[in-house]
Amino acid sequence: MDTLLTGARGLTAAEAAARLAAEGPNTVEPPAPRGLLHRIWRQLADPLVLLLIAAAVVTTLLDDLPDTAVIALVVIVNTVIGVAQEIRADRAIAALDQLAAPEARVVRDGADRIVPAATIVRDDLVRLEAGDIVPADLRLTEAQRAAFDESALTGESVPVHRTPGDEASAGTVLNTGRAAGVVVRTGAASSLGRIAALVAGTRPGPTPLQKRIAALGRVLGIAAVAVSSIVFAAGLLSGQPVARMAITAVSLVVAAVPESLPAVVTLALALGARRMARTSAIPRRLHAVETLGSVTVIASDKTGTLTENRMSVQRAVTAGREHFTISGTGYAPSGEIRHDGTPVTPPEDLRHLALAGLLCNDAELIAPGQRQPEWGAAGDPMEAALVAFAARCGLDPGAERAAASRIAEQPFDQDTRRMVTVHERPGGDYLVVCKGAPETVLDARAHGELLDAAAELAADGLRVLAVATATAGTPPELDALPPLELAGLVAIGDPLRASARDTAAAFEASGVRLILITGDHPATAAAIGTQLGLPAERVVRGDAGPLTADDIAGARVYARTRPEQKLDIIAGLQERGEVVAMTGDGVNDAPALRRADIGVAMGGGTEVARQAAELVLVDDNLGTVSAAIGEGRRIYDNIRRFLRYALSGGIAELLVMLAGPLLGMPLALLPGQLLWINLLTHGVPGVAMGAEPAEAGVLGRRPRSPQESVLGDGLLRSVLLGGLCVASVVLAAGVVADRLDRPWQSIMFTVLGLAQLGVALAVRAKPDPGTPRNWALLAAVAFSGILQVAGVLVGPLRTLLGTETLTLAELVACAAVATVPALLLRIVQRRSARRDGTFRPDPGPAAGTTIEAGRGEES
Repeated sequence: MDTLLTGARGLTAAEAAARLAAEGPNTVEPPAPRGLLHRIWRQLADPLVLLLIAAAVVTTLLDDLPDTAVIALVVIVNTVIGVAQEIRADRAIAALDQLAAPEARVVRDGADRIVPAATIVRDDLVRLEAGDIVPADLRLTEAQRAAFDESALTGESVPVHRTPGDEASAGTVLNTGRAAGVVVRTGAASSLGRIAALVAGTRPGPTPLQKRIAALGRVLGIAAVAVSSIVFAAGLLSGQPVARMAITAVSLVVAAVPESLPAVVTLALALGARRMARTSAIPRRLHAVETLGSVTVIASDKTGTLTENRMSVQRAVTAGREHFTISGTGYAPSGEIRHDGTPVTPPEDLRHLALAGLLCNDAELIAPGQRQPEWGAAGDPMEAALVAFAARCGLDPGAERAAASRIAEQPFDQDTRRMVTVHERPGGDYLVVCKGAPETVLDARAHGELLDAAAELAADGLRVLAVATATAGTPPELDALPPLELAGLVAIGDPLRASARDTAAAFEASGVRLILITGDHPATAAAIGTQLGLPAERVVRGDAGPLTADDIAGARVYARTRPEQKLDIIAGLQERGEVVAMTGDGVNDAPALRRADIGVAMGGGTEVARQAAELVLVDDNLGTVSAAIGEGRRIYDNIRRFLRYALSGGIAELLVMLAGPLLGMPLALLPGQLLWINLLTHGVPGVAMGAEPAEAGVLGRRPRSPQESVLGDGLLRSVLLGGLCVASVVLAAGVVADRLDRPWQSIMFTVLGLAQLGVALAVRAKPDPGTPRNWALLAAVAFSGILQVAGVLVGPLRTLLGTETLTLAELVACAAVATVPALLLRIVQRRSARRDGTFRPDPGPAAGTTIEAGRGEES
C-alpha cells in the first residue's frame, strides 16, 4: 500500500492487528543483557587480579590462611564494584523509552482512537496536537502552522516548520499548530530506533588508567615470578627446606605486587567522586573520574551545553538605522538595552519595534513556579524571545495585548515566509503588523542598507526577522493590506552561557583542545566558535560529504553533523591517540557520549544522554568539567605516588632477599616477616595516600600523553632509586649487626619496615599554600610504625614473626638509619626542581613539560 494514499479513514483494526503481528511492535529491541558470570569474568581477567588469585591459591595450598583471606577480600571487593558499575552503564538503551510517546492518537476504522504507541504500525494515520511527541516516523498529510522541536535528535535549537509531504521524525515534539501523517517507519527502523542501534552497538573501551594498570600488572607479574623463582632456587641450593622456600617465594610475589593497588585506586576514585559531587558533577562510573585528568580533547555540543538553549533577541535595528544590543538571561523579562556600548532607556522607535513583535505573536512567557524555577515559554521559542524583548524594553505584554486585541490574522506560511496580524486599538483605528524573513518584508530598492545589515546579522549566526506596520481607519483586508512602513530588524539567537568563554579559556590553559560539534547552521556554528575564541575560519559541514582525516585532524568547528558523524569524529580523534571527552544533552548525542573515552551529559538534558554518559553535570555548566579535570589529575598523581612508594618497597625486599645470601645471610627475612612488613606498609598508609591533596598548579600543566606508561615520566627511575636506597641501608644494617654479633635479622626487619614508611612521607604532595594536609597519611604512618616496632618488642608478635628483642639503643639506631632513603629522595627531588628551573613535584606533568607560573610550558 502506498503510504501517501492511505485514506482519511486510516487502517481498519484488523489490518493494524495483522501488520503488528507481521512486523512487530513500535518499540526499540533492547540488547541481549550480558550474564552475571560474563561480567564477573571480565573483572577477573585483569592481569593484576589474576596474579593475586594465583598467589591466593598457593597460600591456600601452604595453609597460609590469613594471607589467603586478605588477598581474596581485595579481589572480591574490586570485582563487586566493577560489576555494579558495568550494570549501571548498560541502562543507557533502556532510557530511550523515556522519549517514546506512551500513547498516540490514530485513525482506525474512520474514527480517532487513543492507542499505545507500541501498537502503531506502518500506514497508520496519526494525528498530532501541539505538545505531542511524534510516536513514529511520519509522512505528513496535513500541517497547519506545524513547527517541530527536533533539538533532541539533530541539535538544531530552532523549531523546524514542516509542510504536507515532509517527514516528521520519531521522538520529536510538535511545538505549535496541528498535523497529521501516515506512519512510514516504526521501531528500530525509525529515526529514534536508528540512534538506539548506534547506542547499543557502541561500547566504551578501557580507560587510559585501566590500560596502564593492565600493562603494569603484566610487567609486575612476570618480574615477580622470575625473581621469586631465583630466590626459591637459591634457597634450595643453600640447603633451606622446600616448604619454607615455597612460602618465601609466594611471600615475595605478594610483596612485589602492590595488591592494595585496587583498593587505593578505588578509594582515590571514590573520594574524587565525592568531591566532584559537591561541585555538581556526578560520576556514573568511578574510572571516569580519573579519565578526565587524561583528556586531551573535549568535543562539545552547542545547544544546551555551550548555549542556554533558550532563544533571545540579541540585536535590534530600528527604521532609523540605529543599532541596539539587548542582554538578559533566558526568557526573564528583565535585561539591559545598550547603544554603542552604553546602557540606554529604550527610545520610542525601539519600543514601537518591540510592541509590533509582541502583537504579531502567539507565544507567552511562563513565570517561575514550584516546578519551574526559571522563566519559561509556551509556544514558538523565537516568538517567546520577542515577548521577552518587549518586556526588556519596558512594555507589559499582557496589558499591551489587551489594549490592541487581534481581529484578524494570516498565519505564518512557508511559501510567503511571513505572518500578518490586524489589531483594533482604543482610539478606533487599526494596526497591521507583518513580521517575516527580511527579503520578503523589505523592499530591496527602498531598504538596501537594512538588507545589508540583516545579512551581517545572519553572518553572525543570528536568525533575523524584519517587522513592518501600517495604520488604517477601517479594518483592512488581509489580501489587500495598506502600505507597510518598516519598524526595524530583530536578530534572535541562542546565546552563549555566561561562563562559556571563561570555560573555553580554562581548557586552553589546561592544555585541553575544545572542539565544537553541532547539527546547527554553519554560520551559527562559526559565530559561536568565534565567540568562544576557537579558530572558526574553517567550518567542516557534515552535509558536504564524508569526513576526511584532514577534517578530523585540523578542524575545531563542525556544523550540520549527524549522530553517526559524531561517532566518526570521535573515533578519528581516538585513532590519532587523543583521549576524548564528549559533552551533550540530546538523543543525537547519546551514541557519541557512549563511544567517547568519557561522556559528559547535561543534567537538564534527555534521560538517554544522562544514561549514556559517565559524568552528569547537574548544574548544566561545562565549566564544572574544568574543575573535574583537576580532580582527575590529582587522582592519577596519587596513584603514581602510591606506585612509587609501594614498588620501591617491593624492589627493596626483592634485592634484600637476592643479595642476602651473597653477604652470608642465607635467608635474610622469614616469610612471616615479609608479609608483616607488606601488610603494614601497603595497607593503611597506602590507602591513605589516595587522599593526598592536589599538587600546586595541577590545572596549569598539559595532560599526560595517552601513550605514556603509568611508570613513565621518570617514575620508574625514581622507583628503582628508592628501592636501591632502601635495600642498601637494610643490607648495610644487617652486615654491621652480624659483625657486632647482634640479631641481624630482626634489625633488618625493623629497618626495612621503618624505611618504607619514611618513603611514604617523602613522596607526599606539595599543594598550594593553605591547602589542608592529609592528616590521615601521617596517622597511618605513625600507627604502622608503632606496630612495626611492636614486632620486636611484644612477646606474642616476636613468637609469630620469629624476631628477637632489640634494645632501646638499637631501636634508635634502626630509626636513624631508616630515615636515610627518605632524606636522599628529598634531596634528589629538590635538585631536579632546581635543574628544571622550577619546583616540580613528583609525580610531575607530562613528559616534555614543566610547571611554571601556573602554566604548562614546553621545556
